[in-house]
Amino acid sequence: MAEPLRPPGAPWVAAPPRRARPAGWDLLLVTLAVYVATSVGRVHQLFPVLLTLKPVLVSAVLAIGLFLLQQSGQRRVGLLRSSTTACLVGLLVWSAVSVPAALNQGLAFHAWTDFVRTMVMCLVLAGGLRGERDVERVMLVYFGVTVVYTAMVLLQFRLGADSWRLGRLYYYDSNDLATLIATAMPLGLYFVLARRHRVVRGLAAVGLAVLVVGLVRSGSRGGFVALLALAAFVLLGFTTIPARARLVGLAVILGVAGTTASDRYWAQMQTILHPDQDYNSTSEAGRLKIWERGLGYMADRPVFGVGMHNFAVAEGTISPLAKIQERGIGVVWLAAHNSYIQVGTELGVPGLLLLVGVIATAFRSLRRVARHPPRASPSGGDVARLAQSLMAALVGFTVGAFFLSLAYSDMLYTLAALSVALAKSVPRGVPPSRQPPRYNAA
Repeated sequence: MAEPLRPPGAPWVAAPPRRARPAGWDLLLVTLAVYVATSVGRVHQLFPVLLTLKPVLVSAVLAIGLFLLQQSGQRRVGLLRSSTTACLVGLLVWSAVSVPAALNQGLAFHAWTDFVRTMVMCLVLAGGLRGERDVERVMLVYFGVTVVYTAMVLLQFRLGADSWRLGRLYYYDSNDLATLIATAMPLGLYFVLARRHRVVRGLAAVGLAVLVVGLVRSGSRGGFVALLALAAFVLLGFTTIPARARLVGLAVILGVAGTTASDRYWAQMQTILHPDQDYNSTSEAGRLKIWERGLGYMADRPVFGVGMHNFAVAEGTISPLAKIQERGIGVVWLAAHNSYIQVGTELGVPGLLLLVGVIATAFRSLRRVARHPPRASPSGGDVARLAQSLMAALVGFTVGAFFLSLAYSDMLYTLAALSVALAKSVPRGVPPSRQPPRYNAA
């Protein structure tokens, strides 16, 4: 439609901003949501009837095909250019380069082929989300499937006198679950505080309570430390939430934890303050001894490492303990129990720097979005709060992953994809709130 003519002498005034209607769900977004629900939430393992449908594979293939067919608007591959994307691609390439130098090349190559799927879908997820409204939708899926997974675990795995904490579960173990919960809790907090229908906010609050109970029942000390880190970030860095609301929310979460935790749980958490009394400090199979050996492998092979998924192979073949096998004494091939030592040992120092780069650049881009959000987003949501929620989720993963081998997990790369997707929706340059206004005739 042509602009109306301005009468002679009429002043020019700024026209009110035109708020575009956010795009709704389409087939690509549905396939991406299914992929996140199955790769992170493992819903197909909770409900075995879904296993025959191979939802991870089918959703990945469909998403890749649909993304390649929809190279326009906010889904153009060119919009993915960022420091985080460069680190992601670099990590994928370097992991391939390290395969010939691996202790077990077949194992390393098989692990790399799995990692290709993870990394490709990370980029497809980042590219397929059209803006902050799509990011919000996938965040809701991430949070929702984590709540469903936790609820099913609490219903199916009962605790008793002899078992005060959860153990091996569906796909994840209890420590993995605690870190997954730590990444999902900030997303749930976003929906509790977002300008949404009361039903959504109420369900999100119930979901948060379920996650707190799951975190306590996991008995994970790493998860507890991650929760403390989240609490510190929310109190000090979550500036989009009023201070009083932050304090009330944390008080409620701690109250739920306090009423559901057993004496055995608190006794276990107290061992964090007395590491010299814990097996992780005294046993050769404890984390500190494993980390010490891992640093030794890294020093011996600083460039290419021992190969993807070869940390346990190193434990059984080149570690100082491996020599006792000559006397007929068995040696347990242990995991790294630290994502940073894991990737540094398996991919060398370059791999470690690239992994740290993925996390650091994602956090930096989210901080930029939080500091310079658009004045009026197409979805009408609080983009700054969205960014800070993802920052908190990254804090939860970064701390939880310090005690677990999660360097190649879908958790991290889903959060990285959401960070890239949100950052591309708020491009660099002049903040939208400071751009010159459009003018119409009065």
